[in-house]
Amino acid sequence: MVKGLYTAYTGMLNQQNRLDVLTNNLANSATNGFKKEGSTSQSFDETLAIKIKDTSAMSIPRGLGDVSLGVKIGECYTDYGQGSFRVTDNVYDFALDGDGFFAISFTNKAGETSVKYTRDGAFTVNREGYLMTKDGDFVLNQAAAQAGNPGQAGYIQIDPNVELKVDENGNLYQNNQLVGQVGVVDFADYNYLAKYGENMYDLVEGGQVQASDAQVIQGTLEMSNVNVVSEMVEMITISRAYETNQKIIQSIDETLEKAVNNIGKA
Repeated sequence: MVKGLYTAYTGMLNQQNRLDVLTNNLANSATNGFKKEGSTSQSFDETLAIKIKDTSAMSIPRGLGDVSLGVKIGECYTDYGQGSFRVTDNVYDFALDGDGFFAISFTNKAGETSVKYTRDGAFTVNREGYLMTKDGDFVLNQAAAQAGNPGQAGYIQIDPNVELKVDENGNLYQNNQLVGQVGVVDFADYNYLAKYGENMYDLVEGGQVQASDAQVIQGTLEMSNVNVVSEMVEMITISRAYETNQKIIQSIDETLEKAVNNIGKA
C-alpha cells in the first residue's frame, strides 16, 4: 500500500467538501438574513489498531503503527454573526439588530404545520390582513412564538389600508393603537438549531426558547453575513490545495509506472 496515495486522496476530498460549503455561501450572498457556514478538518487518528492481548504492559493496550493517513472532514458549523442592514423603506420589511429570530408558522407539502425560525424579515400582507412571508407562511405573534404554538390564534392580522408603525420591541401600531407584536425569540444554545431550508431553521429536541433582546427595525432588511471578497480568496486557496494533492498523486503514479515497467524488467 502506498500511503502517499491515500494521504493525497483524503486531502482532495477534504478540499472538495470545503469548496461545497464555500460555493453555497457565495450562492446565498444576496439572501436576506443568511448565515454563512464553515467547515473544519482534522487528522486521522495515528493509532490504526491496538494489541488486545499484549502482556508487556499491564492493562495498557499498545498501538500498532503511528502513521497518519492524511486528513478527514471534521464538521460544518454556522456563523450567526450580524449581517449588514439595507434600508428599503418598505413598511413590511423588518430587520433584527441583535440575537434573535422571527417565528413563522410553516406548513409543509404534507399539510403539517410547525414553528420555524428565520432572520429574513421581508414580509407582506395578504388580502385578509395577515402578516406573511414571501412564501405564504404566517408570521407569529410574541405569545405564540414564545409558546411554540403554530396555530391560527398566533397569526398577526392588521388593516392593510391603514399605516403601520413598528417600534424596536416589535409592537405594531395603527392609528396610535397597539394591534399586535411580532414574535421574536432567541435560544439558549444555537447548537440545537438545524437548517431546515427555505432560509429557515428548526429547533431540534432539547433546544430551549428564551426571550430575545434584539431590536426590530422597520423599513430595513438584514443582508447575509457573507463577505464575497474573502470567500473568493478562500476559493483560490482551496483550488491550489486541491491541485497540489492532485500533483502528488500524479507523481506517485509516474513513480509506480517506472517501477513496474523499468525496474521490473531488470
